[in-house]
Amino acid sequence: MWAMSTSYEAGGRSAQKARTRAALVAAARDLVAAGLTPTVEDAAEAAAISRTTAYRYFPSKRALLLAAHPEMNATSMLSPNPPDDVADRLDSVVSNFSAMILDTETQQRTMLRLSLEIDPSERGDLPLRQGRAIGWITEALEELRGALSDEQFMQLVRSIRATIGIEAIVWLVDVAGLSRNDAVALTRWSAQALLQRATEIPPPVPS
Repeated sequence: MWAMSTSYEAGGRSAQKARTRAALVAAARDLVAAGLTPTVEDAAEAAAISRTTAYRYFPSKRALLLAAHPEMNATSMLSPNPPDDVADRLDSVVSNFSAMILDTETQQRTMLRLSLEIDPSERGDLPLRQGRAIGWITEALEELRGALSDEQFMQLVRSIRATIGIEAIVWLVDVAGLSRNDAVALTRWSAQALLQRATEIPPPVPS
């Protein structure tokens, strides 16, 4: 279905089609920011675009939400001139990732809810299931690859991922009652604590 959408957009009048697609994505993001889970019809109405046209770009709600997710274009969480120290690199990734989460918190919460509600066989297509944060953490920790086995390295990456992101923010704010600033501070501390511990005692590998 996604290929059909892409094929349509690759046809003639590409500039106009790009504007139409951008309008639908912007409308979807606005609706998500309002706490809604928009359908293709909802986005079409908000963007003043016909439903028939909207479905040519996004044949399903899932395809629309994938395009509207704020993480889709983020390829790295490191600055253009990242620090050399691995702890500083990790803190930069966690800080930047957390800032993005808070800037788009309503959208992130909607995608988290969606990831728990849809058919489990379809969850792998959602941004939260794509492992982008795993890639960002891995990039920060590359220097450690020689100090740990491949599996130990990945276990460290996974353990850090478990302490950051929208899932951690939701628990720390909604359940633990922390402010958002305090929640981010704790995730940064947790990531550093895990990194320090891994240099002393490597993480256990799966049995």
